[in-house]
Amino acid sequence: MRYLFISDLHLEAKRPDITRAFLHCLEHQASQADELYILGDFFEVWLGDDDPNPLARQVAAALAALAEKGVRIYLMHGNRDFLMGHRFCQEAKCTLLRDPCIVTLNGQRVLLMHGDSLCIDDLAYMRMRRALRNPLSLFILRNLSLKTRHRIGRKLRDESQTQTQQKASDITDVNLDKVIEVMRIHDVRTLIHGHTHRPEMHELMIDGEPAKRIVLGDWDKLAWFLEVDEKAYRLNSTPLA
Repeated sequence: MRYLFISDLHLEAKRPDITRAFLHCLEHQASQADELYILGDFFEVWLGDDDPNPLARQVAAALAALAEKGVRIYLMHGNRDFLMGHRFCQEAKCTLLRDPCIVTLNGQRVLLMHGDSLCIDDLAYMRMRRALRNPLSLFILRNLSLKTRHRIGRKLRDESQTQTQQKASDITDVNLDKVIEVMRIHDVRTLIHGHTHRPEMHELMIDGEPAKRIVLGDWDKLAWFLEVDEKAYRLNSTPLA
């Protein structure tokens, strides 16, 4: 079987070039796969499934059309779109995955994550993540007015961008000890994640066994995607334009 993985597209109305590249990916790369996995931060911000966002409707229609061709589609929350729910997934004919999630690719167990939970050295971010992701916070956020959610979303995005620019690069990357711990817990030797915007295929050793960590890239200047088949894992990119 053939699998395609993407993440960190950060789709938004003011970046139509990314939307065009994504639609091109659906028509060409994704249509040739059996399964498509989108591992978080699909949208730059997601305020709730009740937001009448024209871009969301366009994207959902494109995903649904791909699903009608027989491609199975899976979505995972990121730190930007963790309010995405089952209503959007029903519209887009895709399945919402838990983070982390184990899948079997051509007989091999593989761990999928967005990746932000591995960045434990960024203490301020981890505190904010715990505060926003607890069930009470999620319930409150989903029941606020759309106008209020828009205001909160803008504030959080602006603060995140400012803080990220001020932090050392190693703070915002994954903690390798945490990576190995998580892979041990789930008894896997392959991990695929996004979030860090540092696309690379890393080789490592876990308990004397070879393992690999594959980091997906963000769609800013390049469209990044990971292709998996019976022969290999291939991390590729193409210009957005």
